Amino acid sequence: MANTEMRVKELAEKYGRNREALMPILQELIDERRYVNDEAMVNVARELDLSAAEVYGTASFYSFIETEEVGKFVIRLCKTIVCDMKGKEDVLQAIENTLKIKVGQTTADKKFTLKTTNCLGWCHKGPTMLINDEVYTELTPGKAIEIIESYMNK
Repeated sequence: MANTEMRVKELAEKYGRNREALMPILQELIDERRYVNDEAMVNVARELDLSAAEVYGTASFYSFIETEEVGKFVIRLCKTIVCDMKGKEDVLQAIENTLKIKVGQTTADKKFTLKTTNCLGWCHKGPTMLINDEVYTELTPGKAIEIIESYMNK
């Protein structure tokens, strides 16, 4: 992260230096870098006069705030019982086989990270996955593979 300390200072100027600024600052760092590492969290804690543990606890609580480097495209497959009943395991197996990674892993080329997540809010159209900010519903193994393949040349 190029000059994280300076960027965090700029964000603290923008959002303020109180506890309420924590989430907007973390979100903006995520939007720019896709994750917040330990250095960034320490800098945020220093700027907001919070403990590093409090910043880490907040960041690690939310499944959409990454605390480790992720691929260019983060695939989040819904893991609710509804998606499970509609064939999520077959979709997951197809994605893992296509990318040759397991849940929690990133491809060697740093293009894809595969994760499961709690409800994406599309239970009526499950199984559902999110790739970065794009929602894909009513997945089948074949449809999931086609979608993943469409990202391979991006």
